[in-house]
Amino acid sequence: MTPAERLVEEGRACSSVGDVAGAERAYLSAAALDPGWSAPLFNLGLLYKYARRWTESLDFNRKAAQFAPDDQGAWWNRGIAATALGLWPEARRSWAQCGIKDPGGADPPDYRFGLIPVRLDPDGDGEVVWGTRLDPARVRLTNIPLPSSVFRWGDVVLIDGASEGERAVDTRTYPVFNVLQRLVPSAIATFVIELASVDDAAVIALGDIAHEMGGAAENWGTSTRILCRQCSFGTTHAHDGTETGRPAHPHCGLVAPSRDVAKAILDRWMDTEPMADLVKWYEVSQ
Repeated sequence: MTPAERLVEEGRACSSVGDVAGAERAYLSAAALDPGWSAPLFNLGLLYKYARRWTESLDFNRKAAQFAPDDQGAWWNRGIAATALGLWPEARRSWAQCGIKDPGGADPPDYRFGLIPVRLDPDGDGEVVWGTRLDPARVRLTNIPLPSSVFRWGDVVLIDGASEGERAVDTRTYPVFNVLQRLVPSAIATFVIELASVDDAAVIALGDIAHEMGGAAENWGTSTRILCRQCSFGTTHAHDGTETGRPAHPHCGLVAPSRDVAKAILDRWMDTEPMADLVKWYEVSQ
């Protein structure tokens, strides 16, 4: 093993225990010893990605791709960093190097990839919601995150390239991608709707009315479920009866452009839906 290779192994060991500064020193030393070797450059780009140091991540992924032009991992991380910085032509070039056809159109691009599940806080509660994948690294959230989340419906978020876990819908499974950060915050407010009883048809009607008036509604009691960490980050599996399957939140979520619009949605719902059973509602603090 060469001195540069030993330093890369040292950097990986440091990184695995959260010693970012130690990993950075080791990788930089390895790159200085062997300037044409892509591995320490790639690892620095990866390290800076998870530290959200986007300019440095982009710089080192550019260098890694220069010395290893067939390394799609370097190109992918280059695309993520370019997306974080809003460098759309470079992001498009990076995705093209990964075999993804450019959709054309104005920037930022819209590749129209459809719906995918994303994990909002991988190091915390690990809430998974669905969103529209705009390009390989950007997703617009279409579920209403729970009140405990810092994320909101309509946020555009940056996602990692490697999936962790999956979610099944009918007979199809979808990979789950971790969110790295919020790119574009939503201007839509979130409200908690507490009901005395939940009538499915009434909640559907609330969603229809909200949609017509520029918002959205969701029954958290049926759309959310608490999973063990192994299920959330891997493939869901059978339990020994210790998991209750309880919802992550018992109430409904409503999003609207303003409190006045939210009140108008609820007033119309109460006036037209006989099974509406509202107890109280309140806005989630940002």
